[in-house]
Amino acid sequence: MNCVVHQSPGLWRHPEDHSRDYTDLRYWTDLAPLLETGYFDGLFLADVLGLYDLYGASPDAALRAAAQVPVNDPLPLVSAMAAVTDNLGFGLTTGTAFEHPFPFARRISTLDHLTDGRLGWNVVTGYLPSAAENTQSRGQLDTFEHDTRYDHADEYLEVLYKLWEGSWDQDAVLADPVSGVYTDPAKVRPINHAGTHYTVPGIHVSEPSPQRTPVIFQAGASSRGSTFAADHAEAVFVAAPTKEALASTVRTLTAKLADAGRSREDVVVYALLTVITDATEDAARAKAAEYRSYIDHEGALTLMSGWMGVDFSSFDLDDPVVGIESNAIQSAVAAFQRSAGEEGREWTVREVAEFGGIGGLGPVVVGSGESVADQLENWVEATGVDGFNLAYAVTPGTFRDVIDHVVPVLQARGEYPTTYAPGTLREKLFADRTGAGPLVPHNHSAARYRPASTVSAASQPLTGATS
Repeated sequence: MNCVVHQSPGLWRHPEDHSRDYTDLRYWTDLAPLLETGYFDGLFLADVLGLYDLYGASPDAALRAAAQVPVNDPLPLVSAMAAVTDNLGFGLTTGTAFEHPFPFARRISTLDHLTDGRLGWNVVTGYLPSAAENTQSRGQLDTFEHDTRYDHADEYLEVLYKLWEGSWDQDAVLADPVSGVYTDPAKVRPINHAGTHYTVPGIHVSEPSPQRTPVIFQAGASSRGSTFAADHAEAVFVAAPTKEALASTVRTLTAKLADAGRSREDVVVYALLTVITDATEDAARAKAAEYRSYIDHEGALTLMSGWMGVDFSSFDLDDPVVGIESNAIQSAVAAFQRSAGEEGREWTVREVAEFGGIGGLGPVVVGSGESVADQLENWVEATGVDGFNLAYAVTPGTFRDVIDHVVPVLQARGEYPTTYAPGTLREKLFADRTGAGPLVPHNHSAARYRPASTVSAASQPLTGATS
């Protein structure tokens, strides 16, 4: 995230943390190649366009803790990092509630071109009321209810799919210096969209990019969110404090995918998790204890208040976290309540603050490289996830530790790649799962908007792609 504190409030004070360098482009152009040496699928750039001002009914605690504020736009970082890498993907987060889809379509097509098709888009509907208050016109704030946000997002993506997939034929660009024709006008068409929220009559103003539609990421795990994911997502971020709660989320998603006519293999599921590791078990545990001494508990509750939609400043620290209903991240609330039921216990506010102090809503795994590898394999086997969305305690140290201590162990076990698959991000993610090409597969909701020429092109194997 393009800020000081993403999910580990207080750790910016640690002498080995470089998150304060987020305004220096060199921080990002050093981080991306580091991740590529560890064969990471991609760098996920989370984002918010609002303040965590629910805690204490004020932004003061968020400002004190740098809890995702100040925060800069993640989009300009992608081109710079793409220029210093060859294979790393980029998962860009933007919300569907705060920007018109027509200019957004061009921005994404531009980045897909400049990254050679290594772009993913993490679709969020927005959960911070302050973002809606500062970006929506009068009369629109009543649309911020949880399920209504997803209804709006469905149309938002429909407009984008029409622009990315349907406006230009695959062979519309001739670039013929002899005839002097760059684009054949007969192979470009207006989308003529007239919906509940948007009217977009014209053509897409960008020519087709390597993937056309970027790899669609999504993180909603509520009932409505998982239905949305089943319709649109190719990769899903999930988060839960226990294996049981995480497995339940994956089972729900799998059932929703079947209802949507898609397979579990059509979606890569990443679980949020933080790794603290070192050369030995004792060294790793000492490192974890040191990191925990830097936790800003008020900062953690400030973030948790925003994620769960409840003002934790009004609770005593030993109060149980029960009976919460909100329009925020409903999956965050459900995960804690579900795990409480499974374990026959109740989470207290104090425990939520401690849990969320490092890595946010995901668990923290501590140990030597061998021990962490064992634990990660256990999480995969117990939950059905495909991989992990690694949060950090300190940056870039957490990532470097994983690359130095954990990745070699997993590679030696045959559980982790030793090279990148060729092609676009979509091909890299699905080469060994579905053999996907650069474009969305035929059973994805975006494919219905393709003209016949694009369908034909999408069915052809890409030269050099693995089977």
